Amino acid sequence: METTQSIADIHDTAALTDTTAEFRQLQTAMSAMFERVQARFELEPDPAVEEFHSYGVAGGPSGSINAYAGPEIDWLVHSWIGDPEKGFTNLHLTIWNGPQTWVPHFGMAWGTLPDYWYFVDLVPRKDPLADPAYLDRYYEPHNEQYMALRHEPGFSPFVSQTLYVRQSVSHTALCFVCERTERSAERMIELAEGRLTDWLACMDEGDPVAPSERAALAERDLFVRRTIADRDPANVMGVRFFGEDMTERLVRALWGGDRTLPRPT
Repeated sequence: METTQSIADIHDTAALTDTTAEFRQLQTAMSAMFERVQARFELEPDPAVEEFHSYGVAGGPSGSINAYAGPEIDWLVHSWIGDPEKGFTNLHLTIWNGPQTWVPHFGMAWGTLPDYWYFVDLVPRKDPLADPAYLDRYYEPHNEQYMALRHEPGFSPFVSQTLYVRQSVSHTALCFVCERTERSAERMIELAEGRLTDWLACMDEGDPVAPSERAALAERDLFVRRTIADRDPANVMGVRFFGEDMTERLVRALWGGDRTLPRPT
């Protein structure tokens, strides 16, 4: 059965649960994935988000944002926000490619509600309806897995109430609410690592963009990145924890509104 409650509603109707151990497990797995990315790409940390490397209070609502850029990567965010002792955490690893390639961006978020919430997807750079070859190249290889997961025990497909968010999710995204069990955690990690492996292989293979098209693609990507961050319905949790002003600053950091590093060309 599909889950159509919002992230906030799922959290609010669940029993108060300490998910510190589950959060640490997901954090460790995501850090290992980030290290794989660091080993593959030349990345430089952007000092614009330095104030958010650690924020909040120990034992209460807190978080971290680290952002990077490089010759092949326009904007990479490795972050988390939450209150693990009260059941809510949200961890992100999002990688927005430079305009030299048509390879989709890599988007990942997971955490606790206190049950697991899980999202991994490739964000398209072209309209798949108008370019079926693009769909076949990057999304068809994941279609069989996607269909099988919709019937996997303990995994409930998550359907956002927000139309823009649903529009931004591909039809092979790993997007589920999962039972908070060790099996679910192991399966989530396995699937995420597999999707990252596939994405890295696509980056190695390459899919060059003509120089005359790169400026328009870069601006299109920035618009999409900002709009997804601004419209994320989970931002309401940030407002609860830190207030409107602080949440606006955190969201701006996520899409790179005050970046100091140059964008790749």
